[in-house]
Amino acid sequence: MEHDIHVIGGGLAGSEAAWQLAEAGWRVRLSEMRGGGDTTPAHHGDSLAELVCSNSFRSDDAESNAVGLLHQEMRALGSLILREGDHHRVPAGSALAMDRDGFSAGVTAALEAHPNVTIVRERVDTLPDTPAIVATGPLTAPALSERIAGETGRDALAFFDAIAPIVHRDSIDLDTAWFQSRWNKGDGTDYINCPLDKDQYHAFVDALLAGEKSEYREWENVPYFEGCMPIEVMAERGRETLRFGPMKGVGLDDPRTGRWPYAAVQLRQDNAHGTLWNIVGFQTKLKHAEQVRLFRTIPGLEKAEFARLGGLHRNTFIRSPELLDPQLRLRSRPNLRFAGQITGCEGYVESAAIGLLAGRFAAAELRGEVMAPPPVETALGALLGHITGGAAAESYQPMNVNFGLFPPIPGRTKKADRKKLYTDRARAALAEWIAA
Repeated sequence: MEHDIHVIGGGLAGSEAAWQLAEAGWRVRLSEMRGGGDTTPAHHGDSLAELVCSNSFRSDDAESNAVGLLHQEMRALGSLILREGDHHRVPAGSALAMDRDGFSAGVTAALEAHPNVTIVRERVDTLPDTPAIVATGPLTAPALSERIAGETGRDALAFFDAIAPIVHRDSIDLDTAWFQSRWNKGDGTDYINCPLDKDQYHAFVDALLAGEKSEYREWENVPYFEGCMPIEVMAERGRETLRFGPMKGVGLDDPRTGRWPYAAVQLRQDNAHGTLWNIVGFQTKLKHAEQVRLFRTIPGLEKAEFARLGGLHRNTFIRSPELLDPQLRLRSRPNLRFAGQITGCEGYVESAAIGLLAGRFAAAELRGEVMAPPPVETALGALLGHITGGAAAESYQPMNVNFGLFPPIPGRTKKADRKKLYTDRARAALAEWIAA
């Protein structure tokens, strides 16, 4: 196939990059190894932009949350990922969660129908000499990982990532569990809550710590990412850790007692029909039989049937701050751009955002132009700046977008007002950048 640019990887970043390039008029070859005889330890199908862990893009609050601001900025730039996320939205309080199968199918259909995109089901084992975007994600195939490591002169860094289990809705006991969002956000009933008293909580922690875990084998001594920590690893940090993390009961009123439970397990809707619910924050490396046994000790889940159990896989990423320029090009081979989680950004939305920027940078370059990076005052610019030089390379670790990446607000401001000042400043800066 004749093409102007090659996008390698059909995850969220690669799909978004391909869309931006195609919309700009460039012919894209989009290579995805799933569906061509290869798969990964985490994926279950061959749709593009598959959501392998949570089905949530996290907060959609653009006034006081950095990821919600990122959503807004991506919508303003014609993001395919946000368009399909909005179209397949399911109730999740103030978060943007979606029917995972409908979302991936929507992204796939849009790219298949685009006249400038050709999707090729193939594994790419070498780095092209022509313009390309490498968006192979945190589960890059070994042969290509070796090529990348050889080109960069350094081994890729690695960390564990863990997947939360999904439960069939009709197997949840709603005489014990109840519908409520924490602090009644959203419509107030977006989550299913399973309460634990003090004895039940401590028995759960004991069983969790004693449960049989997956073997490390060749992944020994690889650090976890803090934002996707397995629950058993969190429990090892202290008996009360889970009660102040994914099992906190504050803001939830048990209708049987009228009080907050000592601890609680929340489930969030995972598909449009409301038939599947994922256990929030319950990423785990417990063996499957242990998961079934242990999670059925949670009140309300005694007869739980699981559509998917938790799992563990290795994620890899490059030291982007020293390897990539501000246009996401590999300094040693400027024909190559990197995008998505392989750059060390963390999270679905962040991955897609970097794919969006890589696509737009590449489109401008193909026109013989240079696109100015988005201002550092924006969520897009702050995330890009962190990846391409703002972070210390030697200690570089995956990072979600957050206000700590933004330039400080000058002068003395009240803490309560600061987030709104960040988002107002960002919107003004983005509008000026788009106009320019």
